[in-house]
Amino acid sequence: MWTFLLRRLLQSVIVLIGVTLISFVALQIGGDPTYLFVSENASTEEIERARALLGFDRPLHIQYLSYVWDVMRLDFGTSLTFRQPAMDVVLAALPASIELTLFSLILAIVISIPLGIVSALYRGKPVDGGIMTFAMIGQSIPNFWMGIMMIMFFGLYLSWFPISGHVPFLRPLFQGDFARAFGNLPQTLHYLIMPAIAVGSYTLARNARLVRSSMLEVLQQDYVRTARSKGISETRVIVHHALRNAWLPVVTMIGLEFGFVLGGVVVVETVFSYPGVGRLVFNAINQRDIPVVQAAVIVIALIFILLNLIVDLIYARLDPRVKL
Repeated sequence: MWTFLLRRLLQSVIVLIGVTLISFVALQIGGDPTYLFVSENASTEEIERARALLGFDRPLHIQYLSYVWDVMRLDFGTSLTFRQPAMDVVLAALPASIELTLFSLILAIVISIPLGIVSALYRGKPVDGGIMTFAMIGQSIPNFWMGIMMIMFFGLYLSWFPISGHVPFLRPLFQGDFARAFGNLPQTLHYLIMPAIAVGSYTLARNARLVRSSMLEVLQQDYVRTARSKGISETRVIVHHALRNAWLPVVTMIGLEFGFVLGGVVVVETVFSYPGVGRLVFNAINQRDIPVVQAAVIVIALIFILLNLIVDLIYARLDPRVKL
């Protein structure tokens, strides 16, 4: 197990190095990055002074090593918009994005697993066709379009849900203010309903199809037929024999989905004016706030790498053959 863990840690380090290299090249590829940090009316002397101050006058390999050192210290400089450390700005917006991501995944998991199981058990019947049609629609509709439609119908026409805003839950929880955190929870969920559905609809549809295909494969195995031939109840066969083995690809997808959803909430957060990392990055790009963009990219990459590692360990626990 320790060898498996060490191998995964080394792979994670390689991935992180690749992320730093890509983000560094992306900053350089548009030309001299100094112009991103100065005003459009800056004089030649001001540009040269800023270039020397930022270190962009040094050789590229020295700049990259300096950048890697800053990443290791989580130091991305000062936000050009907020006049605060860029990492502090990103970390302040991160809890809201985590709330949205977690809630959308919980909705997707709670709904998709029963739908996938029912669809597999009634394969080829109208129930199966209806669920798969629903899943196909969920994978076909862009999440921003769904968000706009929900704002128009549930937010403006019916006035059931707020169309923008956010009530924090994780931030007071992290600060130790449990009374405020759990007091905010009903309002937090009320504000999260529409953006969470918009974000999680694709995940829900894909997981339902994945659970269905995985269950169909497991239900055809010899050990399932043997369990049924022994007179074991169908519920016990499904829960204790089929579902346990069908979990493996589902666990992998659910674990990785958190990173994908967290990295893909930019449009939905912008549509709902939701104060998360996605909207922060969108505004930072428009305002040329490069330190904030770089800090957000590294934070999301670190979360994704950590979740990938945790999923690998869970997978190895569920299926010891993986460690080989």
